Amino acid sequence: MITKAIQRVLGEISDHSLEMAVVASAPGKVLMTGGYLILERPNAGLVLSTNARFYAVVKPINVELKPESWAWKWTDVKLTSPQLSRESIYKLSLKHLTLQCVSASDSRNPFVEHAIQYAIAAAHLASHKDKESLHKLFLQGLDITILGSNDFYSYRNQIESLGLPLTPESLGTLAPFASITFNSCESNGANCKPEVAKTGLGSSAAMTTAVVAALLHYLRVVDLSDPCKEGKFGCSDLDVIHMIAQTSHCLAQGKVGSGFDVSCAVYGSQRYVRFSPEVLSFAKVAVTGLPLHEVIGGILKGKWDHERTEFCLPPLMNLFLGEPGSGGSSTPSMVGAVKKWQMSDPDKARENWQKLSDANLELETKLNSLSKLAKEHWDVYLGVIKSCSVLTSEKWVLHATEPINEAIIRELLGAREAMLRIRILMRQMGEAAGVPIEPESQTQLLDSTMNAEGVLVAGVPGAGGFDAIFAITLGDSGSKLTQAWSSHNVLALLVKEDPHGVCLESGDPRTTGITSGVSSIHIE
Repeated sequence: MITKAIQRVLGEISDHSLEMAVVASAPGKVLMTGGYLILERPNAGLVLSTNARFYAVVKPINVELKPESWAWKWTDVKLTSPQLSRESIYKLSLKHLTLQCVSASDSRNPFVEHAIQYAIAAAHLASHKDKESLHKLFLQGLDITILGSNDFYSYRNQIESLGLPLTPESLGTLAPFASITFNSCESNGANCKPEVAKTGLGSSAAMTTAVVAALLHYLRVVDLSDPCKEGKFGCSDLDVIHMIAQTSHCLAQGKVGSGFDVSCAVYGSQRYVRFSPEVLSFAKVAVTGLPLHEVIGGILKGKWDHERTEFCLPPLMNLFLGEPGSGGSSTPSMVGAVKKWQMSDPDKARENWQKLSDANLELETKLNSLSKLAKEHWDVYLGVIKSCSVLTSEKWVLHATEPINEAIIRELLGAREAMLRIRILMRQMGEAAGVPIEPESQTQLLDSTMNAEGVLVAGVPGAGGFDAIFAITLGDSGSKLTQAWSSHNVLALLVKEDPHGVCLESGDPRTTGITSGVSSIHIE
């Protein structure tokens, strides 16, 4: 027999289901300082969020429900990745909140699977006063689509095959959310690269965060339109997204990483000190059969002791990323080699890390000082940056004609000196550990980049290796840099710094034209 309450709910479903689609996005990252050190507290890292964003679209599978649906014990979850031409179908147990894959076109996505399970568990925990509405959303099924900005992936081979120059303009000719090329392994397993060629922007962290945020908003656990206010768990909704995304990401990886990439995806550009790994020890009991909502309850009550300070580049400074095309690097294996070196030569490693920490802090101090000078002396700052943007660094001192000009240029040159020390120390670490943190090919490229007009600093982000390089430029000097990179067979990406973190979008980016982080609601 159908109760009046169920009839009312079924009517609401028919009326409002078309308005229920939720789209959330989260940014990719560039770790400017803190490579390796950020793995251990209390070392800090400067991480920049970018306009490259991952999107998650969540909507119901079924627009209308039949009365007998309320007796179902399972419901459907569909996961689609159009860029990879993949679709997976799951059954969600309404009793245990667990996923069972029943159909997959190819390999499964553990990051999204964990994100779904833990977001649903959080919804179950938060809905103790309104189980009926949540049950209704589950019965409709969950249709989840994930989309990544082109900048997360390497399209270098496609551009070269089309005979186009290695320029950002060529990248701009690609369709948004273009299909992704798969790498192939040799038959004996040798020379096997990652399945998909990426640019090192933290796609898994951005994807996990976007899915968690979209599901939590769709299931009415958080309100992305005002996520800084205190929510249902006694902390801000952003903090809830962060804790669940960190948990999902770590479990999918099979280890507890530093978490800077997820933190950046949630909160945007920042100075970051990692959380104590023990905070996620409670998540490990999930495999022993403890109900997921109890596991997530313990995690949300845990002592998350990470430190996050607002940070962004000073005004009129721009982030550029270049893809050398020399092949990617395996971050886990490089980290493992550095840890092995630390254990075999602890005194030398400790000395290197202390010097590197000091140099990282010096660069941070100089950049913060430049932001302060820009705020207090804007007209002078503007003039100095414009003048220096067309000169190589050794000529910047020619414009130190007044005390404020001199102070600005002193900080600019100090930032360069700090970056050069960071690079030397990173190379020394790599040589001692036997891994190419800044390989010779990258060193030559970075030296020529730092000697170009208007370039403040350049380096290898994160763990280094053969992935993308970054540069921070002054004023409008970026176009000359991208041309110089192209002549050195380096493809400048379309990535820019965007200090915003996770946000609620106005609609599906494939139909609204949102492709580079221009979003409806930004979180300050």
